[in-house]
Amino acid sequence: MKTSGCVLSFAAILAIAGCQTPSKQENSGAPKDVLAGRIEGLQVETLKSSAVALADGVEVVVSRVRVPPDTRIPKHYHPGEEFVYVLEGSGTLWLKDGGETAVARGQVHMVPLKAVHTFASGPDGATLLVFRVHEKGKPVRYEVGEDR
Repeated sequence: MKTSGCVLSFAAILAIAGCQTPSKQENSGAPKDVLAGRIEGLQVETLKSSAVALADGVEVVVSRVRVPPDTRIPKHYHPGEEFVYVLEGSGTLWLKDGGETAVARGQVHMVPLKAVHTFASGPDGATLLVFRVHEKGKPVRYEVGEDR
């Protein structure tokens, strides 16, 4: 029962995040994304950032990410777990210890804690709803060298 409660909570957050416009005031303390403004056409919009009452030092960041067609995000990792729901488009998710996975509209994928990974969009680009549960106050992502 505990698992289905978590799944239902996650689904409710996804539904709410997809329907609300973010308030600049409520997200003023949201972690900054190191990719902001660096990749032409890439849009990273924080929809909600909030502490988690059940765990000290943990926060949730919900973002909508628009990746232009045929664009590869640099390899990186997060200080927490990442859940990705594909709203539109397609692409490839690569995990250092998990290989490549094709992603498409309507699918949900998970990136484990601090796992080095990247995403490459397909010919139509991709719009992703990203739900991160990570260490409070840490950057959204840490870039890594191509040899990692």
